Amino acid sequence: MLLDFSSEIYSWIRGALLILSVYHLAIYFQNKKKLYLFYSLYLLSFFIYFLKEISTSSYLPIYDYINFSLQFLGFAAYVSFARKLLNTKKYIPEWDKLLVLEIKAFLIASISFIFIQIIYGYSYQEKLFLMLIPIITIFSILTYFVLTKIKGKHVTYFIIGSLSFIILANISFLGPEALGENYFLERGVDPMFFTYLGIILETTMFAIIIGYRAKKNEVRTKEIEYQLVSKTKEMGDLKMTVLQTQMDPHFLYNSLNSINNFVLKNDVETASDYITKFSRLIREILKNSSRLTIPLEEDLGVLGLYVKLEQMRMTGGFDYIVTIDDTINLKEIQVPPLFMQPYIENAIWHGFVNKKNYKKISLTIYDEEDNIRCEIIDNGIGIDKTKAHAKKNESTRKPFGIKASEDRIKLLHENQNVYVIIEDISDDKTTGTMVTIKFPKKI
Repeated sequence: MLLDFSSEIYSWIRGALLILSVYHLAIYFQNKKKLYLFYSLYLLSFFIYFLKEISTSSYLPIYDYINFSLQFLGFAAYVSFARKLLNTKKYIPEWDKLLVLEIKAFLIASISFIFIQIIYGYSYQEKLFLMLIPIITIFSILTYFVLTKIKGKHVTYFIIGSLSFIILANISFLGPEALGENYFLERGVDPMFFTYLGIILETTMFAIIIGYRAKKNEVRTKEIEYQLVSKTKEMGDLKMTVLQTQMDPHFLYNSLNSINNFVLKNDVETASDYITKFSRLIREILKNSSRLTIPLEEDLGVLGLYVKLEQMRMTGGFDYIVTIDDTINLKEIQVPPLFMQPYIENAIWHGFVNKKNYKKISLTIYDEEDNIRCEIIDNGIGIDKTKAHAKKNESTRKPFGIKASEDRIKLLHENQNVYVIIEDISDDKTTGTMVTIKFPKKI
């Protein structure tokens, strides 16, 4: 069986080389990585070389010209494959330069052997090839020794696979010279069997390495994706923190203004109560200053404390009515601290300007399946009149924190359905503004 190259074992090996060659060539066309191209060419060169044993007499003369040249092309592809697979340019740069020279030498040899056939004949090719084999083998062994400097199991597998092929291929080519032409034949084995066996052992090891490499790339890709997600989150958290630090100083400034306006009225008892509530509010703000999110229940408590201070400050006060759907679990909903405060503040400082009669702000929180919808409605003078009043009086007070607050809630739910709408709801009989904030329940 090992003397007949048409037998199943040889046919299976040749078929495997062809399939692997086509497979890796297809991978190359998909990702354009030369690693797969070189490996495909290496396998293809040996597949064509092995066809010699089953070729008809009409094709055999062709092999006189390409027999050794094919092997040299295969060696060149093999070394190119090894350079890419083991990244020798990075890990052993000085030796890598020798590998580049070796590739060029193989390419020159592949062309030169055709001319040798034309000028001197096949026997000269064979003699020269047998002279070069020991030199190639020694350089290859030295290369494998140098490759041990590169850490990793894939290097070990590569050396084992390559040495297996070199040793067995040398038995095929040098064995008959050393032991006699009929030594293996008398034992029922064609010398080329060892080359077939070597290529199978080598490709098996290379398959393990490529699988290992693919797995490693997959793990690396997942790590990069995880790092990207983490960095994106860190950037989002940083943006949130920046927006929050921009918001708190303005908020404190406005609160201190309220205290100042109240103290000027010289009401000591109420001023003391006001300062007590204000200190509680400051403690809550400081406590939440380092937190990107807090439960909605806690935020509503801080917001209510702020509103009480503004109710005390404003002459005649105003009503603040909060309505919440019973189905909402306020402890589970996470929101940026004081994300609704700027809209309430805007209603008080701008909506109620010059308004003498009844003033009211209502906050309604709706449960809409996977979303929360907050509606802040005031019966102030409305957006249009607010803008006109500010322009007329050349007011320098701008609606504080509204843009920052909108950015914070959108940043918290990035790439999700979040919207903030501010609209004038004034008509012929009433005036007012409505702010609608809708965001997902889960972050």
